[in-house]
Amino acid sequence: MKELFDGAIRFKEEDFTSHQELYESLKKKQNPHTLFITCADSRVVPNLMTSSDPGDLFVVRNIGNIIPPYTESKSNTLRKGYLATTAAIEYALVILNVKNVIVCGHSNCGACSAIYDPPQSLENAPYVKKWIELLEPVKQKVLALKPASKSKRMWLTEQINIEQQLENLLTYPFVKERFKQGELSIYGWYYIIETGEILNYNMNKREFKPILHQNHKKEKEQ
Repeated sequence: MKELFDGAIRFKEEDFTSHQELYESLKKKQNPHTLFITCADSRVVPNLMTSSDPGDLFVVRNIGNIIPPYTESKSNTLRKGYLATTAAIEYALVILNVKNVIVCGHSNCGACSAIYDPPQSLENAPYVKKWIELLEPVKQKVLALKPASKSKRMWLTEQINIEQQLENLLTYPFVKERFKQGELSIYGWYYIIETGEILNYNMNKREFKPILHQNHKKEKEQ
């Protein structure tokens, strides 16, 4: 913990001071332009990956960057739903009126691995076990492709998971309507931890391509 306490002091004395005007502008309200949905994995750091400032991203994190499919807003359904992620998405779009959504998965994802080879420790984590059941459609899609190796299976699973979460996102009426009207851009990213490379998903071609200088212009290709 000493490193964290020292870091808090360093932030106040160095980083905060150098951006004091920005923080002053944020003291009363936030106005993020992008909802960034990603995994809770400690190796994934959205602001660092995107070189973005405080106030730019509204970040939602959970195990496996999962977006539960939409359910009707009836009181009994709401009580049974996965409200944390759903409420955050609703807040970002309906209240903050963000203009972009990025769903970002990553390499070496523990949640994607656990749907095939659940670790013994998962038996002592019933909430985690229940949560990753939401990845069952991903598992079935991957198995249907009959990958030749475990490494190929993981590569496919991590990327198909992003595709699946984009599909789930578009089941929400307030997302689908904004997307159809051209008021919202939606992206799927795959972050490769060991190389720092980020692949962007083309929803029309259904393929991932590296984000490069020549192709990173605003793409409403979805």
